[in-house]
Amino acid sequence: MTDWEIILFFIKAPLKGQVKSRLAADLGEDVALVLYRNFVLDTLETIIETAKPYRICVHPPDAVASVSDWLGQQHQFIPQNGCDLGERMERAIEQSFADGYDRAVLIGSDIPDLPSGIFSEAFDALKTNDAVIAPASDGGYYFIGFRKDTFLPTVFRDISWSTNTVHEQTRQIFLHAGYQVHHLAKWSDVDTMDDLRELAKRNAGTAFSTTRTMRYLGGIITR
Repeated sequence: MTDWEIILFFIKAPLKGQVKSRLAADLGEDVALVLYRNFVLDTLETIIETAKPYRICVHPPDAVASVSDWLGQQHQFIPQNGCDLGERMERAIEQSFADGYDRAVLIGSDIPDLPSGIFSEAFDALKTNDAVIAPASDGGYYFIGFRKDTFLPTVFRDISWSTNTVHEQTRQIFLHAGYQVHHLAKWSDVDTMDDLRELAKRNAGTAFSTTRTMRYLGGIITR
């Protein structure tokens, strides 16, 4: 291994009725499923642009084969294992360090327009900081990362996942541990119609405007 940094990309299997439920309530399950697939594909392209090693972490665990068939077997896939999101993230990062990586960052699939520069900033910050985190506008976070020697599993435990207090709870754990944490830019998850409209608005005329997500949005954003 010549590169000791890795990106962990957390995704769900693209199953109708099981992804983007709030968007599905407004747009229907078929449209929400297509949007989710585009989110994953656009984010994956950004990850590949970084030229960093990466793993696609799949939930549920038994969907690895079907997701591999969809995205292509040239990628490295691992199952997400654990009782809740926190345990699944903890185990994925822990496994990366056990496999010899020195720095690991983890992102989800709800911010398709995340710029590739965020990864460079994060890995650079981990050279001198204990951890990195990026708050989401809904009170959660969309990005977290550690060095092997500063990994803090407790940030993934006893958290009220899917609430607007996730980032603050995590920040308090870092604070009590005396960690030096680099905060990346706040970004907006895309979970609702308002989020979707904001995604389209902020990317008008940008490089992201030619992506799968934006091309598809052109046909539905006026609904």
